[in-house]
Amino acid sequence: MSSYTAPSLLIIWHSRTGASAAMARAAAEGAGAAGLLVPAADALPEMLLAADGYIFCCPENLASMSGLMKEMFDRTYYPVLGRIEGRPYATLIAAGSDGEGAQRQIDRIATGWRLRRVAEPLIVNLDAQTPEAIAAPKQVPDEVLKQCYEVGEALAEGLRLGVF
Repeated sequence: MSSYTAPSLLIIWHSRTGASAAMARAAAEGAGAAGLLVPAADALPEMLLAADGYIFCCPENLASMSGLMKEMFDRTYYPVLGRIEGRPYATLIAAGSDGEGAQRQIDRIATGWRLRRVAEPLIVNLDAQTPEAIAAPKQVPDEVLKQCYEVGEALAEGLRLGVF
């Protein structure tokens, strides 16, 4: 058994073109010392168990959450089922046009875990519609990064104050 000690807020992310990575980093900056930024491929059940709250950040790919984010949920779902109920969570989604499909998938998983949404979903539409635009590196608008920062800050402060 590892001796992993988590900060209060676990920020799990996946990004292929940089948008979700930038959004997750902004949320982690907002969370300060309370936040731990972990790529989805590296997230472990014990990290979820040790954290007090979560931010899930990923792109929407083909109307779904990204494959590596789904794989993270596949790996961690049953080992933590029944052990993290009531903990707060928020989502940050980078989308080419919609984002709702990825959002719904994460919310369904969070419902199964009995997590509690404490912030409105943040979906940024980057209008990537052509194969070239979809594959290209993304720049997230500063106002969206500020919102991501505020989500991280609010969740960390809510955890610190015992609001959640």
